[in-house]
Amino acid sequence: MTKSFVFCLLMAVCFSSPSFAQPPDSLDIKIGQMILIGIPRASTDTLVMDEVRSGRVGTIILFEKNVPKKPNAFADLKKIIWSYKKVAPIPLFVAIDQEGGQVNRLKEKYGFTRSITAAATGSSKSLDSVRFYADATAATLAGLGINVNFGPVVDVAIEPTNPVIVKRERAYSANEDSVALFAKEFVKAHRRYGVITVLKHFPGHGSSTTDTHFGVADVTNSWSERELKPYKVLIDSGYADGVMTAHIVNKKLDKNGNPGTLSQDILQGILRNRLGYKGVVFSDDMQMEAISKQYGFEQSIIMAIQAGVDIMCFANNVPGSQKRKVELIFATVKDAVAKGVITPQRIDESYRRVMMAKREMMIDYKAEYKRFVEKDQLRTRLTVQQLKAAQQEIKLLNEQLSALDKKKKKRKKKSDTIN
Repeated sequence: MTKSFVFCLLMAVCFSSPSFAQPPDSLDIKIGQMILIGIPRASTDTLVMDEVRSGRVGTIILFEKNVPKKPNAFADLKKIIWSYKKVAPIPLFVAIDQEGGQVNRLKEKYGFTRSITAAATGSSKSLDSVRFYADATAATLAGLGINVNFGPVVDVAIEPTNPVIVKRERAYSANEDSVALFAKEFVKAHRRYGVITVLKHFPGHGSSTTDTHFGVADVTNSWSERELKPYKVLIDSGYADGVMTAHIVNKKLDKNGNPGTLSQDILQGILRNRLGYKGVVFSDDMQMEAISKQYGFEQSIIMAIQAGVDIMCFANNVPGSQKRKVELIFATVKDAVAKGVITPQRIDESYRRVMMAKREMMIDYKAEYKRFVEKDQLRTRLTVQQLKAAQQEIKLLNEQLSALDKKKKKRKKKSDTIN
């Protein structure tokens, strides 16, 4: 275990203070925990720092543009991340899309570990590959201070021409049971390092023929019920830390034709009521054109919250999309609450889910740190015991050699006497 990881664990323990146990109970703080934003460059940004410090942002996300362009970027990136984390009044979610393969922000050219695609992992004859790469990824994220990974992708590779999931090899398999099996190992590896994982893209993006980054993806006639299977398996077995919505349209699941991110029928009716999911729901990027070009800025925010989204993603990373400032997002939500369009109770629901996830993240960190200390103590005890045993063996060997030497001297003396 690296020193950097131990440092992360120690910092996490420090966050479990009385102020975290009872955070400020105000509407502003609650809304802030529902907002995720991107940071503009590979350095700390004054405006983002102020937004984090004020509690108006509860999550930030990193992309490749945020990684210092140098052969060994680890230390510099870690400083950037911890600069944001240390000013947050409530422990900050720091997220990244580190699936592996093409969706890989921490590349080898910056000094990070190699990764492979989900499809390459899924084609393996054993689970060793997913375990190895997931462990390497999780250890790297934890060492940097990143605590949320937007993965694994649990979309089922149904449509071979799918441009955003299947062709980019982001899906483990065309078999839903295999997807669930590999995804569970991905989640397990991250949990060992206190990193939250987010299953995506609900209710399934593997049967689409278009990319929601650039417009509507209607899967009404191609979506299959088996695309829910990985979610059901992972939720039932307790391996669903977070879920990300898809912007896909499915009129069989939502009679009004609302995309999954904005659909009460899909998020409340299927994900929560039918599948029994109780954790945090993250939106896919609200600036993707499937949302931004079909719905107004304010309307999409209101619909997402009403549908059941807990954390809305405004990464400001979609080419050609209008930049969205935190103050506008914040004001839209607050105004909707003031007008009764969104109830305070609905905000409370998301706030409790987010805070529970952050609390459990802290517990996981502390549990991992405790295990590390116990292992270290055990290793020390074993080393002492082994040293004592070795010293005893040396002592016995010396005694044996000494006795043997005495016998040789006696025989020599007796031989000299006879001569």
